[in-house]
Amino acid sequence: MTAVDDILSRIPLADLAARLGVDEGTAEQATRQALPALLGGIQANTDDPGGAASFASAVQQHDNDLAEGGVNLDDVDEKDGERIVGHVFGDNHGQVVQQLGTTGGPSTSQDLMRQLLPILAPIVMSYLAKRLGGGAAGGQQGGLGDVLGSILGGLGGAQQGGAQQGGLGGALGGGLGDLLGGLLGGGRRA
Repeated sequence: MTAVDDILSRIPLADLAARLGVDEGTAEQATRQALPALLGGIQANTDDPGGAASFASAVQQHDNDLAEGGVNLDDVDEKDGERIVGHVFGDNHGQVVQQLGTTGGPSTSQDLMRQLLPILAPIVMSYLAKRLGGGAAGGQQGGLGDVLGSILGGLGGAQQGGAQQGGLGGALGGGLGDLLGGLLGGGRRA
């Protein structure tokens, strides 16, 4: 099972669809498009040593219980999600939302992606915390990169060392992966 399928299996699609004001199929399609973008964006940020430390600390602060079993969307802090998305995509947030909104099919709009990303971001962070065994203290920064690399590798990307752009392109498929690889490159410099 890929990470996207694993995360998706924990999200109540009927509840997500109701929150977004769309049907379940559209919610699933949009989620399948947004999750690899979030994971790829986090991976791009962790390629920079400062970004790796920042995200390791952020992952440590997220309760892995949110991703345990089924997600209760009422437990998702969307304000925290907005902060996470801001850190992941930085100044490129608008471009990423635009690309996600145009590559996901006719029912996947930019507005939908703008609503969805802050809901998914805390779930992704909780999932990463769970995959890291509940924490990512300073000595485990490589662990976060390894977990993200294995997740993106499982999506079809060749995530090897400096091959970030190619890895994202392969993992996320064509346009979106190329956009994220180009925009985020080696990660956001703090």
